[in-house]
Amino acid sequence: MLNTLFETVDSIIARDPAARNRFEVITCYPGLHAIFLYRIYHFLWIIGFKWLARFLSLLARIITGIEIHPAAKIGRRVFLDHGLGIVIGETTQIGDDCTIYQGVTLGGTSLYKGVKRHPTLGKGVVISAGAKVLGGFMVGDGARVGSNAVVLKEIPAGATAVGVPARILHPDLPQTQATDSKAYFSAYGITPNVDDPVSMALKGLIDASLEQESKIAALEKALAQLGNKSIGNESSTESDTKRDLDAIKEWLKE
Repeated sequence: MLNTLFETVDSIIARDPAARNRFEVITCYPGLHAIFLYRIYHFLWIIGFKWLARFLSLLARIITGIEIHPAAKIGRRVFLDHGLGIVIGETTQIGDDCTIYQGVTLGGTSLYKGVKRHPTLGKGVVISAGAKVLGGFMVGDGARVGSNAVVLKEIPAGATAVGVPARILHPDLPQTQATDSKAYFSAYGITPNVDDPVSMALKGLIDASLEQESKIAALEKALAQLGNKSIGNESSTESDTKRDLDAIKEWLKE
């Protein structure tokens, strides 16, 4: 267990620039404390001491502000960053090297006992602050969930989910090894070179509207110019007619 602890501490230092040394992480990071306590009461749950496991999970929640059900399965080097308000349900499975930020809920939508009600996270998944992942589906390896997103369906590996309900994006991610978390780690699930398809559609509509407005303005200007020419021609015709009439009158007087 100590080897797992030190391994987790080193992974936290690699992902959190605020972490200065191992002693600080071990003593001051509630996410680490929650995971360490989880390992203890999860073992008690497995060997049959279920009430004791639930009671210890309640104490861990009071101490850390993080609620993890004893039956949940959590892999290695999982980092609960800040941690306050995280809820991890009974049938949740979390893969290695995942990062989960404050206020995240890994919850279930089914009321049936004995079924998979909570999500399964692959390796290297990032769940950003306030996100809700609800249901017994898979979140693929290296996937990212944006802040405050509500995810209700499966996310493919390497994709990003944003919005309410979440929309799936397929970003052009740098090609790195799964274990190379320090070479490329997107804090809070922020991914470069990603455009929200809804935002892109709205931008296209705005551009088309602006183009139409410019065409309408050009047409109005052209019509105004034609109108001025018509008025000018009518005035010229009227003056010629008046001049001709005056000439006839003068001729008749003679």
